[in-house]
Amino acid sequence: MPFSTLILAAGAGTRMKSTRAKVVHELLGKPMIRWVIDAAQTAGTERILTVVGHRREQVLPLVGDTTIVVQEERLGTGHAIMVARAELEPYAQAGNSLVVLSGDTPMLRADTICELVRKQQESQAAVCLMAHETDTPSGYGRVVLGGLGQVLKVVEDSDATDEEKLLRLCNSGAYCFDLPKLLENLERLGNANAQGEFYLTEVFGLLAAAKESVVACIVDAAEAEGVNDRLQLARVSAMMQERINTAWMLQGVTMLEPSSVWIGPNVKLSSDVEILPNVILSGYTEIEHGCLIGPSSRIVDSRVGRDCVVDETMIVDSCLEDGVRCGPRAYIRPGTILKLGSKVGTNVEIKNSTIGVGSKVPHLSYLGDASLGSDVNIGAGTVTCNFDGTTKYPTQIGDRAFIGSDTMLVAPVKVGADTTVGAGSTITRDVPDGALSLERAEQKVVKDWNYKKRRKRPESTAAPADKQGAAINPEDKRERQ
Repeated sequence: MPFSTLILAAGAGTRMKSTRAKVVHELLGKPMIRWVIDAAQTAGTERILTVVGHRREQVLPLVGDTTIVVQEERLGTGHAIMVARAELEPYAQAGNSLVVLSGDTPMLRADTICELVRKQQESQAAVCLMAHETDTPSGYGRVVLGGLGQVLKVVEDSDATDEEKLLRLCNSGAYCFDLPKLLENLERLGNANAQGEFYLTEVFGLLAAAKESVVACIVDAAEAEGVNDRLQLARVSAMMQERINTAWMLQGVTMLEPSSVWIGPNVKLSSDVEILPNVILSGYTEIEHGCLIGPSSRIVDSRVGRDCVVDETMIVDSCLEDGVRCGPRAYIRPGTILKLGSKVGTNVEIKNSTIGVGSKVPHLSYLGDASLGSDVNIGAGTVTCNFDGTTKYPTQIGDRAFIGSDTMLVAPVKVGADTTVGAGSTITRDVPDGALSLERAEQKVVKDWNYKKRRKRPESTAAPADKQGAAINPEDKRERQ
């Protein structure tokens, strides 16, 4: 069933009260317009046209895989089709169907688009419009049906009569047209309405009056949810969160508190992953079988291998191999690789580093631009001093090295295999395999220093004390005398 798609994304979105175009606002880390484009592509559209206008410089980077149509004056949805007419004519000659979607309806599924096209093509209707029923129809255009269920017209909310406003069947804003018939009636649109705009929905009445078939495809109201302000953005985000989490739980992922877990659309999870409360998984993140994630963890564009534990940790653009343990309160920055069975513990920050097989950085350390071999132990308070203010330098630590607590490794520096670095050292030169390296100032001990210091103090002005050391109140002394 070949069809093309036109996406309306030119609106100002004034109710968002934002310096950003409405369709670039994100749901679960993905711009609204991309949800709509991806749904159309998944449904099998042959081509996509995107109509842009308001703040189009923000929208264009997101729609580069579509044909762009610019609507300089935004005079309504019908006007948007008029502006796109030159691009649509070749498709009309081929007899294609045209699906028209709004760029602010991210809940629309690919399967629903397929059903919309199927119903229009199988019934050979001039148009099939998507409609939904709701108990709160205010703001939606009302769908007026005839006795045989055919659509007679669609009335915008601002133009509806009191009787029409009582209708519960509403226009969902998605349509599948017989494209040649749409273009035949396009010039007949008028703008004699409350907004002074050319409504695409007026075409339905023109088609019905010409005895053309106009049918409705009834869908769940959730798919029709559009976003016009921040409250609707929050509501639709929560609906998408529930949709995604439900799908993953049905595939074998455990969530103790699903309402506190946010999973992006490009995340991939395996079965027997357990996700604790307050977890955010976003970007192109992959988590393998048997992992425990959270609580209070955030993972972005990263891969987590099998049987890992990630506790109260932030991971960005990194790779954890199987059996890795992170946290609590660790920060794994871009470019980090944690090898099989390694550990990054409490209050540790790792950046652009490789932590070798079985190596441990248990607590209170920073490693940047470092490469650790296997079975290395990093003591608390260790820092790789990798930046001189201009250039970043590497640190290399060999297999089975033991780095004592509070060690400063001043890069570039190499610490060999089977070495020991004494606690409190500042290492500025390479350490050969098997060596002990210490760098400490001489410890000085001044005997009786505190006692001498106390004897040199001026006499105290405090009240005298009795033999037991308790302060004596002068009034009490007079009474005793």
